[in-house]
Amino acid sequence: MKNTEIRQLSTVDLVEKLREERALLQKMQFSHAVSPVENPMKLKASRKLIARYLTELSKRNKEQQAQ
Repeated sequence: MKNTEIRQLSTVDLVEKLREERALLQKMQFSHAVSPVENPMKLKASRKLIARYLTELSKRNKEQQAQ
């Protein structure tokens, strides 16, 4: 998901996507610990997507506090 798409999401949708992605990452990490996943770059991509979600949420919180 691109940053422009993330910015267009509502805060509620953003929080929900964050929860889903964190659950997916945790599931992938557990399966990777047992046996290697086919594409380990998916773990990295998932972590980066979570960071993008958190960055956007933080930005929105700062904007609300500034008002």
